[in-house]
Amino acid sequence: MGGEVSDLIAALRSGSMSLDEVAGKFRQRTWPATRPPDPRNYIELAAAAQLDPRADIPGSFDDVVAAYDRGEITREQYRTLVEAAAESIRAEHASGSDSAGESSE
Repeated sequence: MGGEVSDLIAALRSGSMSLDEVAGKFRQRTWPATRPPDPRNYIELAAAAQLDPRADIPGSFDDVVAAYDRGEITREQYRTLVEAAAESIRAEHASGSDSAGESSE
C-alpha cells in the first residue's frame, strides 16, 4: 500500500490530521474510476473478460475500503470519507471533466 490516500489514512490514524482535514483533502482530489467503462465492441468485451473484475485500483477509494476492512478506520470515519469522496466525484461530473479520455469516433 502507499500513495496519497494511504498517507492520508495513516495521518488520520496517527492523529497528525483530523477527520475534517482528511475529508477536506478527499473533497479536493480527483478520484480514479474503480471500474472500467462498459465495452463498446466484441474486442473490448473479450479483453475485459480476461481481466480480474475486482482488482483494487491504487489511489482510488479502494484504499479506504481496504483500510475499513482491516479495522484501521472507524465506521464514522469511513462514512465521513465516503461522503467527502462522493462530493468530489459529483463536482467532477458536474463540471464535465468525466468525459475526459472518451473518443469521438
